[in-house]
Amino acid sequence: MGDMPELPEVETVKRGLDRLLPGHTVASVKFDSPKSFPNSPADVNQFLRGARVLRVRRRAKVLLIDLTSGYTLVTHLKMTGQLVFDSPKEHFGAGHPNDSLVAHLPDKSTRVTLGFEDGSSLFFNDQRKFGWMRLLPTDTVTDLPFIAKLGPEPLEPGFTWQVLRERLKRRARSNVKSALLDQTVLAGVGNIYADEALWGAKIHPSTLVGQVSARQIQRLHQELLAVLRLSIDQGGSSNHTYVDAEGNRGSYMKFANVFRRDGQPCPRCGTTIAKLRVAGRGTHICPNCQRLQAAQKI
Repeated sequence: MGDMPELPEVETVKRGLDRLLPGHTVASVKFDSPKSFPNSPADVNQFLRGARVLRVRRRAKVLLIDLTSGYTLVTHLKMTGQLVFDSPKEHFGAGHPNDSLVAHLPDKSTRVTLGFEDGSSLFFNDQRKFGWMRLLPTDTVTDLPFIAKLGPEPLEPGFTWQVLRERLKRRARSNVKSALLDQTVLAGVGNIYADEALWGAKIHPSTLVGQVSARQIQRLHQELLAVLRLSIDQGGSSNHTYVDAEGNRGSYMKFANVFRRDGQPCPRCGTTIAKLRVAGRGTHICPNCQRLQAAQKI
């Protein structure tokens, strides 16, 4: 469960909601705990009720629902958060459109329900209660400490391999996997895509950043973008978002080359994929394709 959501999963949700939510006016707000919805009643009445949704954005793994009131619902899904949109015409966000889950919402894991004027609803479900929705002035969102510290978005046009090299250099004495997982180095990449990109680039995850060559960083940059885009394409073309009703992974896992494939043959060379611990995380590698290298310079 701790391996999700990651950038592609949150991007898939963002795209789905940005297609459905804009133009909807918030009519009612219900929540079960201030932990999940830490907002004052006065702010909710003034800036959320009666406001219309302008757009849905993403920064790293956080969803930003911008409103006509000049406020934004900053939504952090954390480990088990889900956003489910339900209207008489369509459902989005938790499994198949005919999924029985939608018919039974709200349920015991529903933390926040936004009701819209046309009778549709947005449910924020979160089994573990780590996620939250905070209502903040839109122009202050980038000042939130955890957002202010985030590294660049890997899918933005300006994210070149040279930018990746400069960002990694900040963690020159760390292993390359822990540097990729550091959200201040790079935004939105988690365990699955770090493993997949390092396998694609033939880099052992324990390699120190200072020993990764410029050519390897070019390859890592290519592989990182390829796996993120492929995953978004898979998520975007599927009725399943990043988790289903039970919290299981959606269809994007079927094209993983090494992640959770320990004991199976490497798709590239046939060597048995191994699982080890790197950066405190379960890590999957091909022992043949990803050998620890002799020292090189970044």
